Amino acid sequence: MDRREFVAGAGAVLLNGGISSGSAPAESTPSEALITAAYYFGNFHVDPRNEKAHGSGWTEWNLVKAATPRFSGHHQPKVPRWGYTDESTPEVFSQKIFAARQHGVDALLFDWYWYEDGPFLNRALDNGYLKASNNKDVRFGLMWANHDWIDLHPAKLDSPGKVQFHGGISRTAFDAMCERAVELFQHPSYLKLDGEPYFSIYELFRFVQGMGGVSQAALALDAIREKARAAGFPGVHINAVTWGVKLLPGEAEVTNLPDLLRQLHIDSTTSYVWIHHAQLANALTTEYESVRRQYETYRSQASAKLGCMYFPNVTVGWDATPRTCQTDNFRVGGYPFTSVVVNNSPQAFEEALRSAKNFALSHLPIGKRLVTLNSWNEWTEGSYLEPDAEHGAAYLEAVRKVFRS
Repeated sequence: MDRREFVAGAGAVLLNGGISSGSAPAESTPSEALITAAYYFGNFHVDPRNEKAHGSGWTEWNLVKAATPRFSGHHQPKVPRWGYTDESTPEVFSQKIFAARQHGVDALLFDWYWYEDGPFLNRALDNGYLKASNNKDVRFGLMWANHDWIDLHPAKLDSPGKVQFHGGISRTAFDAMCERAVELFQHPSYLKLDGEPYFSIYELFRFVQGMGGVSQAALALDAIREKARAAGFPGVHINAVTWGVKLLPGEAEVTNLPDLLRQLHIDSTTSYVWIHHAQLANALTTEYESVRRQYETYRSQASAKLGCMYFPNVTVGWDATPRTCQTDNFRVGGYPFTSVVVNNSPQAFEEALRSAKNFALSHLPIGKRLVTLNSWNEWTEGSYLEPDAEHGAAYLEAVRKVFRS
């Protein structure tokens, strides 16, 4: 999710093919009333695990470049306006931060991978964002992406991908991960809600599975809270991405998701992407407005049904076809052979942003008004804010209009 025509540093940035002056900093979030936080998927730099699986120099840009139209009227490949750059380079990440700041994106929530043997895809954060000279301008947070890592790069039709790394990790590995997390909490740009570092978990059931049960998982979360207190924080704001829950065989501690949230003392919930709460059409395409309506129905009931504060989400789009084998005849089936969301224009996205803003202002308390965005750079799932050849920076402009005007 990077680009070729970047200007080093925060002085200027190419958007819509032109140079926008960066001499004056963007306005800060108005009285910190509402925070926009875009998910960041860091698979656009070279990682040793990927090289072992796919060959020297491989990144997910390979899939973006190789994408083809899978049906009449399908807009592929997507072409990044900034080029296929290396997100682990501080100069490249400085451009991202500058663009985010100028357009009302307050924070980046990194999809943070940590498996039994340690971190994966960590260089976008560690070498890119954290070494960028302007990282004070946009905050960052962690979403522990603890799902199984399956080889879908690309996926073959009707052939289940191989699980390369299992998401359920042991308590020993979890504690090691938490040591690093608490180090990151202490960075001055780390995202905090009422003074507590924000830490999100993608798959609660996978976390519980690795810990060996709900009570053990609760103790593990108590441990990271205690580590944070020892570092001077009042605690940790633990968020859960709640798109469903799976019970383990023979598991009797939890009968539903609200029970699990209560037993783990989860502070808030949110979503990663709309399609977790919407039924895509059994057809090549699905209308953006249909997905939005289904999601907003879920949103209206989420807090009451979960018994927990819910942060609204806005999704740019959905098109996972770059992750499919391009020589397979495309038909709708299991991920990533899913229906493509269409008519997700910048204008439609802007309307969805306004709806989420109104929801946050009317349903969330001051100091905890957060809107998650999918995403900054999910290029191979067709949901990204970064400028492309088709729309330029129109999606970023929509964020600016809604949250900075």
